[in-house]
Amino acid sequence: MPQQTVCPSCAEPLDPEDAFCGACGAGLTGPPTVVDGPSPVPPCGHCGSVELAPDGSCGACGQARPRPRDHQEKALTGVAGVSDRGLRHHRNEDAFTVAGTSLPGGEPAVVAVVCDGVSSSSRPDEASATAVDAACDWLLGALERGEEPARAMRGAITAAARAVTELAYDRTAQAQAAGGHLNAPACTYVSAVSAAGLVTIGWVGDTRAYWIPDDRESAEPYRLTEDDSWAARMVAAGLMGEAEAYADPRAHAITGWLGADAEELVPHTVSFTPHVPGVLLVCTDGLWNYAEAATDLAFFVRADARTEPLAAARSLVDFAVAAGGHDNITVAVLPIDPRRAAAVADHEATLIDLPTQQAGHQDTLPDLPRVPPVPAYAPASTD
Repeated sequence: MPQQTVCPSCAEPLDPEDAFCGACGAGLTGPPTVVDGPSPVPPCGHCGSVELAPDGSCGACGQARPRPRDHQEKALTGVAGVSDRGLRHHRNEDAFTVAGTSLPGGEPAVVAVVCDGVSSSSRPDEASATAVDAACDWLLGALERGEEPARAMRGAITAAARAVTELAYDRTAQAQAAGGHLNAPACTYVSAVSAAGLVTIGWVGDTRAYWIPDDRESAEPYRLTEDDSWAARMVAAGLMGEAEAYADPRAHAITGWLGADAEELVPHTVSFTPHVPGVLLVCTDGLWNYAEAATDLAFFVRADARTEPLAAARSLVDFAVAAGGHDNITVAVLPIDPRRAAAVADHEATLIDLPTQQAGHQDTLPDLPRVPPVPAYAPASTD
């Protein structure tokens, strides 16, 4: 039997030879009992103290303690992701998850969801985590029911938007509003599903997805998403050229997000069938800000990314940290091998076949499908 170090009745510290507790008299000859209570506080990495201040920092030296979300990793068969706080932010406002399930016919399906909390909003870390959970739950359920991936993706984005919007009406939000904090929780969104040879992407905001083939001499990398940003809107409207728009200080101001303050919800989706092996990256701007073009980002993707997705994700995060780490950094890596995928038959008009080689391409996919706006969600009145 393992030696008890604390009394199972009152948590008094014990000596190895104790047969009963000197504080409460409880006998110690029975099996150890789990004592409910807070988990032990790990010692401070700076001074070794276990004392905590109310804000979570070290009570002895004031050093900030690592938070669980400061660095997170998750790997499953066929997908892996890493998220890091970076060097400049005091917390990680990104969130992600990766998951796997099966289609009704037994084919495996892999899901990755990445969200970036909008720093100017209230509780951005909660917004991103809430969106990730809601979207992943929806995607897994829809895929298991046999729902078409693009439809499942739009449903997941709507579910995530609804969940984030609800945060603006809870008790915490009401207390913040009373204190003058009026910006509703908000985040951007991107997710990917790989199933039966088809890859489907959904996004809102400026979180991105990239396709990086194994052999970059015979097949070119592509950015699969188009940002909801001021610059993209100016270029699309023909009001400015691309170089001029992206040189403007307003270039990266987002025009689409999830949250109660969003005027409308426009879920973008695109699907494609990879012709060659490679990896799909879904990431926040904490990564792509340092290598925006697909060809530039591909340079930092490990050659063995498809067989070692977790190592590839770690390497990309390390690259962004070394480049400055100005923002939170999150990336999920989904290995894709069409040689192992089942043939896919009918797909809707959003299907895009990537060329195996195309000289002078413009880095992003042309003519992404447009989805009519969905009115912003508002919860039912509680009156």
